[in-house]
Amino acid sequence: MKLEKSLVSTGYWLFRWRSYFPIILIIIFIPAMAEYVYVGGSREMTTNWGVFSLIVGLLGLFFRILVVGHTPQNTSGRNTREQIADVLNTTGWYSVVRHPLYLGNYTMGLGVSLFPFVWWLPLIYTLAFALYYERIMAAEEDFLRSKFGEDFEKWAESTPAFFPDFSKWDSAVLNFSIINILRREYSSLFALILCFTVLDLIGNYLVMQEPYIVPLWNILFWTTLAAYLILRTMKRHTNFLDVKGR
Repeated sequence: MKLEKSLVSTGYWLFRWRSYFPIILIIIFIPAMAEYVYVGGSREMTTNWGVFSLIVGLLGLFFRILVVGHTPQNTSGRNTREQIADVLNTTGWYSVVRHPLYLGNYTMGLGVSLFPFVWWLPLIYTLAFALYYERIMAAEEDFLRSKFGEDFEKWAESTPAFFPDFSKWDSAVLNFSIINILRREYSSLFALILCFTVLDLIGNYLVMQEPYIVPLWNILFWTTLAAYLILRTMKRHTNFLDVKGR
């Protein structure tokens, strides 16, 4: 089997199981948390570093929001069983980078990997992400190539895969939809805050030998949990978050 075909074949398998990628992160976080100490020996400095890490993660989420807010139905989804694309996205953020959502995912994860303040963790995370998602991106592009043919080839030839080229910007066809964001990204925000809260709890326990959550993370956790439960209920039991064509 040629190397390219092998990457694509592996990518289809990884695509199906990509929701389990966080398990890999848990494995690499274990030795990092084993080295955990307060930044500068101060819990206040540690919290400040945590806020900086959160900002990095939120930048990734914000980028996802900018992308998803303009995408049509049955594109850029969270499906795992099979590839789905009713149309080929080539405008908006897809005009400057072919895989903007994965760029957002990477940045969110990078923020979490910064939290333990262990220099090698962001590097290992970046390597793991690259090895894992390179194959998924290859599989997705194989699917798009087979479905959209020359249109895909023309777009892929002029659009970088992962690092945006903003000089190629072409405004999105669809207007930005806040409702679409609420329906599709509420779980991303909660998952991000949950990661920071759990890491803070574990870190404080390792240092103090007792369970403790810094008030900032405690407030953020319960606030985003409430938002998550409300929006999840609305999505499942009402039509309020349904947007035609999204």
